Amino acid sequence: MVIRHIFLLAIIALTAAFPASAITTLHASVDRNPVMEGESFVLTVTADDDLNSGKLDTSMLLKDFIVGRTSISRSKQIMNFDASNETRWQVLLSPKHIGTITIPAFNIDGISSQPIELSVLKTGSQPQQTQDIFMRANLSSEHAYVGQMLTYKVKLYLALELQRGVLNAPNLEGAQIKQLGEDKDSTEVVNGRRYRVIERNYAIIADQPGTLTIDGASFSGDVVVQSRRNGAMFSFNESRPTQTQAPKMTVVIEPMPADYHGQWLVSDLVVLKEDWPETQTEFKVGDPITRTINLLASNTDETSLPEIQVSTPPALKAYPEKPQRNTFLRDNQMVSQLTQTTAIVATRAGTYTLPEIKVPWWNPHLNKQQFATLPARTITVTGGAAPEPTSAQVTPESGNTNAGFWPWLSLVLGGLWIGTLLLWLKERKRTPIQPSINDTSKAVSPSSSLAALQSACQAGNASAVLNTLTRYYSELYQRPMTLSQIAATNSTLGHSINQLQQAAYASSPQSGTVDFAKILSVAKMASPNTKPDTDSALDKLNPS
Repeated sequence: MVIRHIFLLAIIALTAAFPASAITTLHASVDRNPVMEGESFVLTVTADDDLNSGKLDTSMLLKDFIVGRTSISRSKQIMNFDASNETRWQVLLSPKHIGTITIPAFNIDGISSQPIELSVLKTGSQPQQTQDIFMRANLSSEHAYVGQMLTYKVKLYLALELQRGVLNAPNLEGAQIKQLGEDKDSTEVVNGRRYRVIERNYAIIADQPGTLTIDGASFSGDVVVQSRRNGAMFSFNESRPTQTQAPKMTVVIEPMPADYHGQWLVSDLVVLKEDWPETQTEFKVGDPITRTINLLASNTDETSLPEIQVSTPPALKAYPEKPQRNTFLRDNQMVSQLTQTTAIVATRAGTYTLPEIKVPWWNPHLNKQQFATLPARTITVTGGAAPEPTSAQVTPESGNTNAGFWPWLSLVLGGLWIGTLLLWLKERKRTPIQPSINDTSKAVSPSSSLAALQSACQAGNASAVLNTLTRYYSELYQRPMTLSQIAATNSTLGHSINQLQQAAYASSPQSGTVDFAKILSVAKMASPNTKPDTDSALDKLNPS
């Protein structure tokens, strides 16, 4: 019972020591006065009570200011059992016009603040060394053509410590804009005051003629400032919102000149370069010649580069690859590149001239049309006529595809193989072979196949020799033998089989290079127990 009375007395004492709070004062202030046109400042409203954030109505500011972010903070102090509360609103404002603007009085629960007379000065009328944050911007040219790239450079100057922030691109209509490279962070001294400088470059390309209005790039964020609360002995750092914007700019965009001919390309400089096998003066029929052409343009977007039109004589077949486009920075200028690689194949011997290549472009500094050129090139091709190479170009897919002559060739080869197999089976039934298993010193030599092989070799008929070799070795080994399996039994015979195939199937048969007598001699010495020749390409990679 006594404890309960003591607890109630303690509550009554605390209630007397901490009376019910109520707002008694409302104070409004700005962090700077005067301010520059387009510059932001912070309006601070302080109430000596713990209030709801919605108590402050800022809608009356929208007439003369751009109202930005509003931050709210609360604090409580207890000194000698005397408690005090505080609620602070920080509103980021930017004036809409120059002159004297009155920030009206605010009212909360019947308590009003004092109005503030704010002076807004024209940009440039105040020395920049008195500003904690400002922006500068410049444009590469005030006149440009449709499709011409303009470089927009913006610098943000900060005299305060940056806590966080966002640098926004300029706002415009009727043009393309994209950032060039990475931001640069440095320091500069302006009128004796040191600033941290953040620099960023943008590329602007107008799509249509007329006047292009560029609303300057803007910055919004938080900076760290020193502050001292009412009654406080020491100052401390606090975060303050801030924003600023670069001045507005206008550019006159000219249309494409009426006397320009060709695909429109405007640039500071355009060049054509060529990669060619300079050390080789003569080429053979059928050998591919790789030609790479590079189109380089300064201060131009890569999508503006035209494709290179390359024409060749009828005897030279051209197979171009898909053009490659890319962009890179060189000496703070954007350079666009188009690379076109073409394989050229000559179908017959002769001397041919690759015509001159010209790419038209417009020089905005000289206001006239110019041409990037590659001179004509003459080549000499030696050798006989070559078969027409199949086109390497990609054709659109369709429901009905044409496989060409390959299915027919496969059908003919399959028929020949079946015919050879049938002849071998017929010959085997007619003349059965009974080789001796124990006698391995003697080579089994079917007389009829060997006689046919000897006749084909004496006649110098490469196709007949290949057929009779297959039949002879199949009878000798008593199983179907392919030419590759026959070649594996003897390296000399394998080399001769390659010569036979070239002589039989080449476009210009040259049977004089085949030694038919050696082929017949190796075949006569063949034995069914002959092991495959181990002389292969792998042996050359592992010398003993």
